Amino acid sequence: MTNAPTHQPSWPLRYGSLCSGIEAATAAWEPLGFHAQWFSEIEPFPAQVLAHHYPEVPNHGDMTKFKEWPNQNDPTQQIDILVGGTPCQSFSVAGLRKGLDDPRGSLMLTYLAIAERYRPRWVVWENVPGVLSSNDGRDFGTFLGALGELGYGYGYRVLDARHFGIPQRRRRVFVVGYLGDWRRAAAVLFEQTRMRGDIAASGGAG
Repeated sequence: MTNAPTHQPSWPLRYGSLCSGIEAATAAWEPLGFHAQWFSEIEPFPAQVLAHHYPEVPNHGDMTKFKEWPNQNDPTQQIDILVGGTPCQSFSVAGLRKGLDDPRGSLMLTYLAIAERYRPRWVVWENVPGVLSSNDGRDFGTFLGALGELGYGYGYRVLDARHFGIPQRRRRVFVVGYLGDWRRAAAVLFEQTRMRGDIAASGGAG
């Protein structure tokens, strides 16, 4: 198990974003006072949007070249949260389902390598529900196993955007990890009543 980071979580919470797009995470977290330390986006249009709206936040570009990024000991690079949704095409039931054999699918492992480099207290990763069954579940198992090897306790859950005020059905798997404690990760994803294991009485026979 890798040692926990030497820096302590700060406030505001600092995060690094992978596969940033036009930054849904920042749209959600900026009003809460979270601070974006850096982005990682290679597509021209989203990169231009990021540069326009967040000119003070560096875009590190290609996540596969993370070893060339500024050193994690640089205070401007230290993060409390690593967030990102790596490409889903190789896991989607609508695609060829090559899983980790597809370079896009293997970016889930690059995500973990970046987590190992920067050692954030929290990790948040999302993908399509097809990742659960890709390669008979072995691809997702590889991801979770490696996350555990890095020292993260974790929980995961399928959430649907239609239950959060969005007028469309958009189901996604969310994995939340916390260094050393799965209960904190699970508390983010699950209601407290579910975590207690209480079973409400139905009032009927059976």
